[in-house]
Amino acid sequence: MKKGPANKKRLADIGIIAGLLILAGVLLFLYFNKGQEGAGVIVRVDGVEIARYSLSDSGRYELNGGTNILVIEDGAACMLEADCPDHICVSQGKVRYAGQCITCLPNKLTVTVYGTDQGVELVS
Repeated sequence: MKKGPANKKRLADIGIIAGLLILAGVLLFLYFNKGQEGAGVIVRVDGVEIARYSLSDSGRYELNGGTNILVIEDGAACMLEADCPDHICVSQGKVRYAGQCITCLPNKLTVTVYGTDQGVELVS
């Protein structure tokens, strides 16, 4: 009786199943652990900060000379309108967690969410 190859196949199957379960667990953790709620947004045009807005204050803001319209409501920010050809910034949806960003490349504009805790700053 030769049980060697069948036994190795079974161990490989168990290893694959265990790996998939671990991967599923990690993905679920990342999905439900979205991160720190943002405190506000920093608006930059061509890398230069032009404004900061709190996510707790609702409002509608014309940015970059009116080329983009930023709306803040219910603790989230989204780009409502833009005059760029692809409108990717508009389709990005709402951002509310620290580190999330809306980018409009044709207009050289970014809207980045920052948190209340600025974290550790590394100096090299």
